[in-house]
Amino acid sequence: MTNIIVVFPRLEEGKNIRNILVRSGFDTVTACSTASQALGFAEETRDGVVVSGYKLPDMVYDQLRDELPKEFEMLLVASGKFTGMNLRDDVETLTMPLKVQELVDRVQEMTDRVESRRRLRRLKPRERSPEELAAIARAKELLALRRGYTEAEAHRYLQKTSMDSGTNLVEAAYMVIDMFAPK
Repeated sequence: MTNIIVVFPRLEEGKNIRNILVRSGFDTVTACSTASQALGFAEETRDGVVVSGYKLPDMVYDQLRDELPKEFEMLLVASGKFTGMNLRDDVETLTMPLKVQELVDRVQEMTDRVESRRRLRRLKPRERSPEELAAIARAKELLALRRGYTEAEAHRYLQKTSMDSGTNLVEAAYMVIDMFAPK
């Protein structure tokens, strides 16, 4: 579920767009009237889509884009004179007056991209610290010395120990170090 923040200087405009999106099946849609409110909502979430008017009471759309976390996508909804001069590659545009289906389709595309990036982030393995890498290397060395394992065999042993004991690879490495390191 992707968070959608709708920000327009006139709150009624924002609420109208929010209502369109909610009726179209989007769950978490928030409407506000200032960029600072939008940024506050954005800080509460990790990613999402911001649907914004061109000029807000406290900043212009591109200033808001600069302040948003990079995980957010932004859709500028404005008159043709403003959307025609949009020079930013990181902001999509829709021209007023809005066509409801065009708005819904564009927001759906954007939320799909946000969710896809979220899935990729979850699948990406966590990077280990130098200390953790050193512990794994030390455990492999000890397994090579004490049991005659190759590096690949030692790694498989650590993986199996990790799975069997319900711990992560680093914890398994520390267990091996505790077992085989000279005291």
